[in-house]
Amino acid sequence: MCGFVGAFDLNCGGQPVGEGLKEELRAQILEMSKRIRHRGPDWSGVYTGDNAILSHERLAIVDPLSGKQPLVSDDETIILAVNGEIYNQKSLRAEFAGTYNFRTQSDCEVIIPLYKKYRESGDFSAMIEKLSGIFAFALYDSKNDVYLIGRDEIGVIPLYQGWDKAGRYYVASELKALEGDCVTIEEFPNGHYLYSKDKKPVRWYKRDWESFDAVKKNPCATDDNGEIINPSVIEKVRNGLEAAVKAQLMSDVPYGVLLSGGLDSSIIAAITQKYSKKRVESDSRESAWWPQLHSFAVGLEGSPDLVAAKKAADYIGTVHHEVHFTIQEALDALPDVIYHIETYDITTVRASTPMYLLARVIKSMGIKMVLSGEGSDELFGGYLYFHKAPNAQEFHEELVRKMSKLHLYDCLRANKSLMAWGVEGRVPFLDKDFIDIAMTLNPKDKMSIKLPDGKQRIEKWILRKAFEDLLPENIVWRQKEQFSDGVGYNWIDTLKKMTEEKVSDAEFARRENRFPVNPPKTKEEYYYREIYSRLFPSDSAARVVPHEAGVACSTAKALEWDAAWKNMDEPSGRAIMGVHDNAY
Repeated sequence: MCGFVGAFDLNCGGQPVGEGLKEELRAQILEMSKRIRHRGPDWSGVYTGDNAILSHERLAIVDPLSGKQPLVSDDETIILAVNGEIYNQKSLRAEFAGTYNFRTQSDCEVIIPLYKKYRESGDFSAMIEKLSGIFAFALYDSKNDVYLIGRDEIGVIPLYQGWDKAGRYYVASELKALEGDCVTIEEFPNGHYLYSKDKKPVRWYKRDWESFDAVKKNPCATDDNGEIINPSVIEKVRNGLEAAVKAQLMSDVPYGVLLSGGLDSSIIAAITQKYSKKRVESDSRESAWWPQLHSFAVGLEGSPDLVAAKKAADYIGTVHHEVHFTIQEALDALPDVIYHIETYDITTVRASTPMYLLARVIKSMGIKMVLSGEGSDELFGGYLYFHKAPNAQEFHEELVRKMSKLHLYDCLRANKSLMAWGVEGRVPFLDKDFIDIAMTLNPKDKMSIKLPDGKQRIEKWILRKAFEDLLPENIVWRQKEQFSDGVGYNWIDTLKKMTEEKVSDAEFARRENRFPVNPPKTKEEYYYREIYSRLFPSDSAARVVPHEAGVACSTAKALEWDAAWKNMDEPSGRAIMGVHDNAY
């Protein structure tokens, strides 16, 4: 995981850039890159060409000694800056053995021979589809004076684009690198690439499962009474996730796991423990960097997550670390959190603050990579509001909507909260192959159906069933607790009370005048927006942040499922009355 800034179309007026302007632009890019150095504290590198400049800040996870960036091709004509990890790099390297002379052991270098292979046909969708990983990259072909920008399918890795007043095009790993230098800033769309000859992003990531018709007749694991009739469906879920975790243990530095005590993080921790004793990269019996797996949980003293995480860790056998924070410590951190996560979205701010505090402790222990459980709720319908889905089609279509927005919320939080301290987060649930497995399940297997005995089947039943032997029963069947709730209910309650007192009724009444772009809907959002606007004052920066009503992390569309939700706008899972703590 790293960060980069790229500037292209330097001669946007068609005239060659003089040496004086080139040096000026180079100095500007270096200054922009410095703003995201927290993402890559291990090394800085820069490439300066006649029509492009690329600066890279490196966090060394794979090949710390020779993998510095920007990477340069064997013929020195292609320059590449990447933020992320390519998990199938070994098989791709084998594919190009004898036809491309790899200059480093970096997992990201495989993008260069792939580009060489596909540039003649221009089929960059096929090229990027070959990659399995989390990534955003900027590639410059100096021989042909063209560039290719790409982002992973879900948007696990952040990427922004902007244009300065002269029309030059910029990309950067975080918005803060562009703010003040670009007059227009946008998020680069996930699952897209931009080839300079095409002028606009092209969607490379497309799947049949986006349509309900493609999944509605797939075999179910259970019948209408909840009895298992196709155990192979459950086995496929288990095998797919275990394969994803194993692939993502590729690392040349010590790693750990985030363990909240919820189902998702506990499953990831249990699978990681299975493979943690030996290094998966070497296909040998070489010992891991740390012979014991370390797990980390954060919360207020006595919070639900800390209690559950300790139970899970004791069962799995990790070396477990509890990080306690106080309400005051979290409140003091809010401006720094908002600076790093670059959003004023209520849910994201609430959940990012404990994660930000946790990341600092993790980094202090020498760990540079952690695995996490993000993405499971979007794949399996884990949020409590999914209990109210009226039918399988509505359920599935909401999953598709949630997956399309992950980069705006959970992925953004997990990436930026951790990278604020130079810690890389990996998310096995969002492995490309596992997404296909989970999203092609018949939605009935994921729904919280009514059972013959009158009880409601618990959310994410099929996932729980697939891993029930790896975890204690009270963890496997623990109901969904959203992260900002689970760290301690008093955290959210304090935020509501504090912001209600800090923002006057008069201020809130004038919110549309104060913030004409995306006016805040609550005083809590107003408070965060005030901090955000001081840090990122442009209208473009304000528009980048999502602004959508919802309840318990739902999309706006799902508010139609329950008349009681019509006038609600509360992301806490406790907003779903009659569901929280009532499913089995």
